[in-house]
Amino acid sequence: MAITLTNSTLHHMDANLERLGDIVLGLGANVVTLLLILILTVMKRKDRCNTRKSYIEKCVLYVIPALGVCLSCVDFVVLVRTNRKREVILCLLPLSRLAMWIVVMLSSKFACACCVFTSRILCFWWIFRSLTEALHLTMIFTLQEICLIMLDITFGVSVNVLRIKQTPPKISSLEDPLIGEGDDQIRIEKTRSWWDLFTFAYIDSIMEYGSEKQLEFENLLPLPPDMDPFTCCENLLRCWQLQECNNGSNPSLFWSISGVYGWPYLRLGLLKVFNDCIGFAGPLFLNRLIKYLEKGSESSVGYTLAISLGLASIFKSFLDTQYTFRLSKLKLKLRSSIMSVIYRKCLLVNTANRSGFSEGEIQTFMSVDADRIVNLCNSLHDMWSLPLQIGIALYFLYTQVNFAFLSGLAVTILLIPVNKWISVLIASATEKMMKLKDERITKTGELLTNIRTLKMYGWDNWFANWLKETRATEVTHLATRKYLDAWCVFFWATTPTLFSLSTFGLYALMGHQLDAATVFTCLALFNSLISPLNSFPWVINGLIDAFISTRRVSKFLCCLEHRKVFSIDSCLTSEDLSVFVEDASCTWSSNVEEDYNLTIKHVSLRVPKGSFVAVIGEVGSGKTSLLNSLLGEMQCVHGSILLNGSVAYVPQVPWILSGTLRENILFGKLFDSERYFDTLNACALDVDISLMAGGDMACIGDKGVNLSGGQRARLALARAIYRSSDMYLLDDVLSAVDSQVGCWILQRALMGPLLNNKTRVMCTHNLQAISCADIVVVMDKGKVKWSGPVTDMPKSISPTVSLTNDFDMSSPNHFTKRKEPLSIKKDDVDEISEAANIVKLEERKEGRVEVKVYRSYAVFSGWFITIVILVSAVLMQASRNGNDLWLCYWVNKAGRGVSHYSTSFYLMVLCIFCIINSMLTLVRAFSFAFGGLKAAVRVHNALISNLINAPTQFFDQTPSGRILNRFSSDLYTIDDSLPFILNILLANFVGLLGIILVLSYVQVLFLLLLLPFWYIYSKLQFFYRSTSRELRRLDSVSRSPIYASFTETLDGSSTIRAFKSEDHFNARFMEHLALYQRTSYSEIIASLWLSLRLQLLGAMIVFFVAVMAVIGSRGKFPISFGTPGLVGLALSYAAPLVSLLGSFLTSFTETEKEMVSIERVLQYMDVPQEEVSGRQSLSGKWPVQGLVEFHNVTMRYISNLPPALNHISFKIQGGMQVGVIGRTGAGKSSILNALFRLTPVCSGEIMVDGINIHHLPIRELRSRFAVVPQSPFLFQGSLRNNLDPLGLSEDWRIWEILDKCKVKAEVESAGGLDSNVKESGCSFSVGQRQLLCLARALLKSSKILCLDECTANIDVHTASLLQSTILSECKGVTVITIAHRISTVLDLDSILILHRGILVEQGKPQHLMQDDSSTFSSFVRASK
Repeated sequence: MAITLTNSTLHHMDANLERLGDIVLGLGANVVTLLLILILTVMKRKDRCNTRKSYIEKCVLYVIPALGVCLSCVDFVVLVRTNRKREVILCLLPLSRLAMWIVVMLSSKFACACCVFTSRILCFWWIFRSLTEALHLTMIFTLQEICLIMLDITFGVSVNVLRIKQTPPKISSLEDPLIGEGDDQIRIEKTRSWWDLFTFAYIDSIMEYGSEKQLEFENLLPLPPDMDPFTCCENLLRCWQLQECNNGSNPSLFWSISGVYGWPYLRLGLLKVFNDCIGFAGPLFLNRLIKYLEKGSESSVGYTLAISLGLASIFKSFLDTQYTFRLSKLKLKLRSSIMSVIYRKCLLVNTANRSGFSEGEIQTFMSVDADRIVNLCNSLHDMWSLPLQIGIALYFLYTQVNFAFLSGLAVTILLIPVNKWISVLIASATEKMMKLKDERITKTGELLTNIRTLKMYGWDNWFANWLKETRATEVTHLATRKYLDAWCVFFWATTPTLFSLSTFGLYALMGHQLDAATVFTCLALFNSLISPLNSFPWVINGLIDAFISTRRVSKFLCCLEHRKVFSIDSCLTSEDLSVFVEDASCTWSSNVEEDYNLTIKHVSLRVPKGSFVAVIGEVGSGKTSLLNSLLGEMQCVHGSILLNGSVAYVPQVPWILSGTLRENILFGKLFDSERYFDTLNACALDVDISLMAGGDMACIGDKGVNLSGGQRARLALARAIYRSSDMYLLDDVLSAVDSQVGCWILQRALMGPLLNNKTRVMCTHNLQAISCADIVVVMDKGKVKWSGPVTDMPKSISPTVSLTNDFDMSSPNHFTKRKEPLSIKKDDVDEISEAANIVKLEERKEGRVEVKVYRSYAVFSGWFITIVILVSAVLMQASRNGNDLWLCYWVNKAGRGVSHYSTSFYLMVLCIFCIINSMLTLVRAFSFAFGGLKAAVRVHNALISNLINAPTQFFDQTPSGRILNRFSSDLYTIDDSLPFILNILLANFVGLLGIILVLSYVQVLFLLLLLPFWYIYSKLQFFYRSTSRELRRLDSVSRSPIYASFTETLDGSSTIRAFKSEDHFNARFMEHLALYQRTSYSEIIASLWLSLRLQLLGAMIVFFVAVMAVIGSRGKFPISFGTPGLVGLALSYAAPLVSLLGSFLTSFTETEKEMVSIERVLQYMDVPQEEVSGRQSLSGKWPVQGLVEFHNVTMRYISNLPPALNHISFKIQGGMQVGVIGRTGAGKSSILNALFRLTPVCSGEIMVDGINIHHLPIRELRSRFAVVPQSPFLFQGSLRNNLDPLGLSEDWRIWEILDKCKVKAEVESAGGLDSNVKESGCSFSVGQRQLLCLARALLKSSKILCLDECTANIDVHTASLLQSTILSECKGVTVITIAHRISTVLDLDSILILHRGILVEQGKPQHLMQDDSSTFSSFVRASK
């Protein structure tokens, strides 16, 4: 009797719960309808339909709502009278229905009624809600309920008929209140139907084209007007400026973003609420359908439920894609706004104010912080959406298993802090790893930039080992991160199994009977619950990261902008001055509290208009800083600096843009042919250009990589001269050219008609320029030591100018006495100009990634670990499917009441499956982590080893940025992204395989659907993959110019500001950004096109399985469709098939994309290699004598170029000091290249102390010579490591050499030998770097010393002292000096004169100078 009572009580409770579910469902449908009508009425209140409504419209809008109100009142009254227990919850459904019909009736009175009720979204929703109302037919119903349901259906059909009858409907913007008023695509709406907008069919033509041909940028979708980067930037900038006005002390970027995008974002939130709620319709319909199958009823309700289940999936698909589309558009607009505002700020902030931020930090703002802020769009909605989803899911779980769900929830909640703790450890390891990664990338960049110098020093292998050590430390943190990630994957993958085990176990132990409806409804709810629970910590982390990033970017945006207004002050105009500096003190830092930071100290200077001013001084005296203070790049802490007129600026290190040569000269100005060609001639560029393939439209590589140093300097000067400014600030523009070209530039450009009446302020060591100056300013330790005409300068003040000679200085009279102008011959042009286009284009693969690339990655990871991963993944999925099948078996046995085993036995088997699944998951996760780490280490070591042994020709033809990209982004992909996405791909594949096998087992007819389903799926994926692959490649191509342009702008921002070209560069950046937006927009539409179709395909599978189950339950087929438990399992498997199909294709496409990184790395593992080993080994202190012999040596840089050395033969006796001179491009540096075997010789041999150097090991050969390169090279690290990285010299010896090289004082002031040298040696001036490189060479104590124009950036006085030092220190040492200054070689033992790779003259300089017919004497005459 007790058992009977308990069963009846349970039956009563189940009935109440079932009734409660119906009430919640009906109430939700009414509330959603009510909200839709109210929102649409408010938003369309200004619209006007036909003033006179037709008879049908009046019937639909007036009569049906009135009947609805009456019937709802009757239903409510009857319910109140029959509800004896006064249960309030039962009254909610009729009350909501009454309120809905009242709102419909009131809204029909407005003029916009037709527009509201015939809108697409409301028409579609009314049909859907009619189907949900039909669920009441499963219960005992009354006459008024039938009438109300029929009235609902009638009204839904009527409004759809009205819509169809309307003349060509106006395409609205998908109901602006819900989806965004400003987001409608004007162009598309005018040409596309609403169906195209819903289904993204307007990209069909691009998909078809992409599947047949290679997509180009012109094939992409046009950008909607509201996504234009200019518009986005202006909107955010306006709100940011408003923030600065209202909250000047602490403006917030977050509130600025809210001001622009807050309201559209909130409207999207309403759509998300609706979307999330609809997501739970699937489990509810599933529960009803399984209950129907268990009862075995013959009614038609089963078909209604099956159709409703399919329609719910379809409706959810449309909502999902529309929400994602609108949110993605908003994110693209936000990304565009942030990137453009950051770029604009970089253009406007001067160097001093920017000093608080490193270049790497600013680049991080653009790359990392911008993305984090954009991800705020997802995180903010997820913050309320995830708790809402969790709450609804928990409520429905409670209705199914009472409080037993708490055990599963407890397991999941207990894992949240574990995951959080692991995430903290991962974040810590990632932070350490990223610091080491930055250090490694910096070192790699230095290696690639200075690879030629490193090879000459013989340090390339040492530097590579240093990199490998840094990489090894980085990999230790990467390993920590990967193994912690493996634990996260383990917990994430096992959570659903643990949840179901604990919940169903407790429910069974509480004495409840498991049935199919309960189990598979709960499984569906588990799936919808696990993702929000696991995602919540990451959402919080995302929010924290986003708010940190907004604060970081806000701090940068708060920097004071460079607003240099060139004054027209009365003191300037009255005295006719161009520059007025009064007691000015300036610093490079934005922090001016400490006096010792001052670089310019109490400087006063007046420069009349049209004068030529030479700023001179020793190395590090403050010449460059003076020019930058005039430009406003430094912080002026005292005094005043005023300029009168426009400015053009040429920095000491020429800033060259990637682009054509003409673009570099025009710099945004219109083309004036006369001035343009006059400028080219004045800068001696016309002959260079005539020899370039493509002329002045020839492309220049990154930082002018395919130009010589002299060409870069002349190009930067040409840009300034073409500008036709009032004032020219020139920083040592003549140091990179030989004396004849320098004399031409001085005569034709600086003193010529183009600049004759302009104000010119030039920092220089060139004595010809100093002698021509109207005013000379002598700088010393940041102060003006003396200024005035050069003729009045006391010798005691500047010994630099007193040390003049007849060969390096030309007086003004020299120009007037010339009978014929100086000419630049075609032969004088550097041969590198002939190779201006030798830079190879980067290979762009087409089609799918080849199988051998996947095989190569498997080899890097190890075949054994690859097999372990595959086997563990398959067995893991098998154990999970076995777990579900066992649960299904348990439910079926319990449902029939024929169970032969106890509940404990079923639970024990379930536990065994759970443990096996967990163990296999752990094996798979850690195997993936181990294999990924192994591959990462092997790839880096193989790549660095192959590249370090590559010849210099490879680096000349390949931009360093392209190689560095392999070590940064591609290696990061191999380290992190590739293993992650491969893991997801494998999980999706085995999961999909498991689902297909289970569905085929449960329903045999599914096999009939499998073939057409696979055909459709393969067609979709072929269409998508072909186009997506091209879109990804276009995305990469369009993204590169953005970051390249940003990096270029950071390097040359002072030049841009000086030329006042901010608007030009901002417009240029906006063009790059607009193209990037187009590719991203097209990519998003393509992915949503696929997502919608896959979801619809999945909905059809769900519909098919459900309908077949209903048909099978009636016994109308000879084939059995299984028990309700198996049908429930099939339906619970079919539901996630939608997302799994999309996830599989997405992960496969992403894997292809990530595999491109392996493909790109493999390209550089097959580069040609130097002959590192030799036939003959060296012993002792070779070379002992320093005897150098060239025997008939011919050398070419590239096979299709003329020889750089053409059958050269000469002999240099040991201990001789020899100079090598010649015009630009004569082959001077080629002698050193041949001697150091940087470029292999085509014929002939080079002997050193009687040994053919071709037979020697190449690194040992180079380590026996000492060299000072033309471009000084210092790497980041201690000064001691820079001078003596191998630790072979004592400190006293280092200090002694530094003293002799005249740089000891600067090293002491910098902090001694342990002081840190910044990246690229920027702690020291260019001249100081050259002196340090000379000290490094002298420390080596080699018998052969090569000097490649090592005094180019040093004043003449210091150069003379160094020449004396070299003569005294290098007695008995063979010194080979390449020189531009004639005075440098006058005191040497012998000189070699080259002309176009041919040795034309050799002998003692004094003897050759006395011979008027000699080539050397003609050089001497030309330099006068």
